[in-house]
Amino acid sequence: MGRGRAKAKQTKVARQLKYSTPHTDFDSLQRELGGGSDKSYDSWSNEENRTSEEEWRHA
Repeated sequence: MGRGRAKAKQTKVARQLKYSTPHTDFDSLQRELGGGSDKSYDSWSNEENRTSEEEWRHA
């Protein structure tokens, strides 16, 4: 019996996602994709990681 309210909420959320235009921060997206000076995302910056990966591939 309580399905109507849940379905109405799902429909409302789906409609909002479909028709809304969220604000996109293009500057932060460019920094993330461009690989700026922040090396925190670089998992290969440590020589130990490269060595263990090479050993794993050759095993």
